[in-house]
Amino acid sequence: MQSHSALATRFANSTHVLRSALPLSEEQMRLAAPSIFAGAKHASRSERYTYIPTIDVLRGLAREGFEAFMVAQGRSRIEGKTEYTKHMVRLRHGRQGTVLPEANEIILINSHDGASSYQMLAGVFRFVCCNGLVVGQIANDIRIPHKGDVQHEVIDGAFRVLEDFRVVDESVHEMKALELKPEEQHAFAAGALALRYGDRSDGQPPAPITREQLNEVRRPEDAGASLWDTFQRVQENMLRGGLQGRTVQGRRMRTREVASIDRGIGLNRALWVLAEEMRRLKH
Repeated sequence: MQSHSALATRFANSTHVLRSALPLSEEQMRLAAPSIFAGAKHASRSERYTYIPTIDVLRGLAREGFEAFMVAQGRSRIEGKTEYTKHMVRLRHGRQGTVLPEANEIILINSHDGASSYQMLAGVFRFVCCNGLVVGQIANDIRIPHKGDVQHEVIDGAFRVLEDFRVVDESVHEMKALELKPEEQHAFAAGALALRYGDRSDGQPPAPITREQLNEVRRPEDAGASLWDTFQRVQENMLRGGLQGRTVQGRRMRTREVASIDRGIGLNRALWVLAEEMRRLKH
């Protein structure tokens, strides 16, 4: 299992992260993300707020063969609230192993203090570089508010996400088969640059880095010209940071990693949508 210190830099300083090459036990999850095991909603919630026990959902998915390989939980400055804050769990079916370069995952987000609705979506995890990407419009984004009778919705949502994996696999296969010309790779990187830093065409100062930097190869495995390779290069460079650039004042700087769980999820999903649009254009 990788150490916590090697992973924590991918999220905010106030977020505890644990990812393992092996399924996490409940004891490991409890130490890293205690809010998964909250036995009730936070005292600040009204009677209309329905408590959705995350651990019960995880145990139900475990009966279907899914196990947790990563957990993350935000902290709270309010005393006694950490045990109820937003948390994220990434689950993978135990039979997938590490034979293939990617594995399908269910991503679960929940809280017990009103910080978020219960959310489930489909994702793909790359073993080669420990990147986790999140699919966009192609998959169901299940959001269930904390009110009313939600038990049936939660179970149904899990199975809808599972059904999406077949469609996700088809998209990934097609992206790997599509070769991009250099100008198409730069166009994809330019779109990603706008997602990260906004549209800079209306007299605004340029982004601190260039599209060429986003398309730089960090490892030999990502050196291909396929849409999938381009997607992976751009994703890692954008989310991991560390690229040398310049501020608006012209000072040298290095881009930061995307620390926020919400921001990371949002950028991942937007990149997937961008890749899907490129795939459709190339057909």
